[in-house]
Amino acid sequence: MTAADEAAIRAIVADVERGFNEDDAGLMNRHVAADATVGDAVGRVHRGRAAIDAASEAGLAGPLAGQRARYEVTDITFVRPDVALARKRAWAVDADGADLAVGHAMVALYVLTRDDGRWWIRARQNTLVPEG
Repeated sequence: MTAADEAAIRAIVADVERGFNEDDAGLMNRHVAADATVGDAVGRVHRGRAAIDAASEAGLAGPLAGQRARYEVTDITFVRPDVALARKRAWAVDADGADLAVGHAMVALYVLTRDDGRWWIRARQNTLVPEG
């Protein structure tokens, strides 16, 4: 529960953002644990790294291809020294990083655990929210 822990969690979310923006599922999921569960923005639940990777690859090659977003970590709570909750706000941007009005934004809740000296995403729930 140090500044280094908080920085590591912020760096994980930054990798997820960069992976999304570069259509790179491997980078986006680099910190996802093998037994993680992810709820996506349209309500589907993906269990296990293989299923999460497959869903991410399909999304980034399909309906999410070329889309860009900006992520902002809005809160990190350390439940225990080895468990953290991180909240993220995300919104659409264009290729130059300018905000886009698309009618919705997203919030996400990450559950992270520290194992073997590093933080892993164990669960993430993405939720679309109306803009405004």
